Amino acid sequence: MPNYIQVLILAIVQGACELLPVSSSAHVIIAEKIMGLHPSAPEMTMILVMLHTGTMFAVIAYFWKGWKRDYFNSSVNLKSFAVQIIIATFFTGIVGLGLKEIIEKIFMRNVPNAQIEDLFSNLPLIATALAAVGVMIIYAGMREAKAVRNEEIKTKHSIWIGIVQGVCLPFRGFSRSGSTISTGLFFGLPKQKLEEFSFALAVVLTPAVVAKEAYRLLKDKSLTTHVSITHLFMPSIVGMIFSFIAGLLALKLLSRLLEGGKWQWFGYYCLAASIGVFLFYLKTF
Repeated sequence: MPNYIQVLILAIVQGACELLPVSSSAHVIIAEKIMGLHPSAPEMTMILVMLHTGTMFAVIAYFWKGWKRDYFNSSVNLKSFAVQIIIATFFTGIVGLGLKEIIEKIFMRNVPNAQIEDLFSNLPLIATALAAVGVMIIYAGMREAKAVRNEEIKTKHSIWIGIVQGVCLPFRGFSRSGSTISTGLFFGLPKQKLEEFSFALAVVLTPAVVAKEAYRLLKDKSLTTHVSITHLFMPSIVGMIFSFIAGLLALKLLSRLLEGGKWQWFGYYCLAASIGVFLFYLKTF
């Protein structure tokens, strides 16, 4: 189990990076490895999703005024927004669960008790995912001015955004916000609405992921036999609080750069981070 200083460091890294399109999971995993922690262990994946919960509350606090203005002002707008969220989440579930089954049953068939979480500490895979999303962000930023403008998020947009979000789930390093916002930019959707939509999807997705990891943690007999439930979950709760604070600060930076036409800067950072992760892997290999 990590100590509270380690949890604090992870919370700051997670909160600062989660709401920027640079893959917080990749940064947290590298931080875990530097501190000698095992990213694929049930207690560490639980801490990671609880850090995501902290940033989820930061998202709600930050976007509440915008959601209220754009969607909660009438039943028609709210219904339209909810329908698009449901459509995107449905396709995320289909793609994400499908990829999980394919990876565990085919690519990891020779691994005893294989779980998708076992890939979370795979540094070459993280580096590849960072490079992929970096290219996607750069291309979206360059192509943005040429895209046909669409003022409203429609069903076809939600389907594609949901599919892309589903691809992100098994691969740490493939930034969820980076890929979903970039997909919307390909369709010429307004940046502010893309931000609100992308992070609303995160709010819907996070509770299910938290429940899954909590079940995985409680099912691990080697932990629950020797450690109390309070001791298992307390570091996660502390981390959630600090990731909430860091997340609010990160959202202010994201909005400023996205609205300022500097979206591709995040892509360049992801490419640099990809090289850094790969070099770190070579050093520790």
